[in-house]
Amino acid sequence: MNKKIIALLLILTFVFTSTAFGDAVTGDRVVSVGANLTDAQKEEMKEYFGVDEDVRVIEVTNEEERKYFLEHIDESIIGTRALSSVYVEKLEEGQGIEVDSNNITWVTDEMYKNALVTVGIKDAKVKVNSPMKVTGTAALTGIIKAFEDLSGEKISEEEKEIASEELAKTSELGKDEDIGKEKATELINDIKIYIINNNITNINEIKEVVEDKANDLNINLTEEQINSISELMDKISGLDLDLNEIKNQIKGLGDKIDNALDENPEARSFIDKIIEAIKDFFNSIFN
Repeated sequence: MNKKIIALLLILTFVFTSTAFGDAVTGDRVVSVGANLTDAQKEEMKEYFGVDEDVRVIEVTNEEERKYFLEHIDESIIGTRALSSVYVEKLEEGQGIEVDSNNITWVTDEMYKNALVTVGIKDAKVKVNSPMKVTGTAALTGIIKAFEDLSGEKISEEEKEIASEELAKTSELGKDEDIGKEKATELINDIKIYIINNNITNINEIKEVVEDKANDLNINLTEEQINSISELMDKISGLDLDLNEIKNQIKGLGDKIDNALDENPEARSFIDKIIEAIKDFFNSIFN
């Protein structure tokens, strides 16, 4: 077979084979429950999620929760029991990430979405709940664990740690009464979008971006907060994140990402570049 044809087939296989949910098909579901819930509470969670006895149920422990969060937030926020539970369902391609939470006090739906995009989860319906009000830190670990179980795909330890750090630092920033959860989430998103769009990896340049974006939102950050956010963004800059994919998964960020891409026309997504290469390939054959 012509070597060019073989090369094209390999490119097409790489581009159009989704690994986000591996072998999972639309409608597949997994429930992850907090290991410290009573049997009655676990049944209550399954009833809330609307699943029957046939659904696969896994557990998340407080030890697993602490593994990813203890370095970034106060131990009192994590607690000693894993109580929050989650439902994860595979959606059709292009539907993005949906999150709906109940009885969660420390983490917002948007914070969960951002962390899930960071670890590469796509097209998923996520429900988070607890029998009583809890911070919701165990839920992120539960979502990731449920996704891995559903898809058969492993998320790297680096991605898990960065996503947990992102969730923790956004939530911690949102505790500041002068900032609040909504502005904290917007700030982290603005910085992330700018960093990815402009491929900024130098820590000093990242700090400048953090300060500029905070000023744009009239947010006064302490030096400690600037350093903390900059350290997070330094790690995020090393991940293979794509703005167009983030736009597809978090619908509310569409205009902001479009504006960022318009400001830098050279910042095309990896898929855009591959498609252009395919077009060039066919032109080389038929022209």
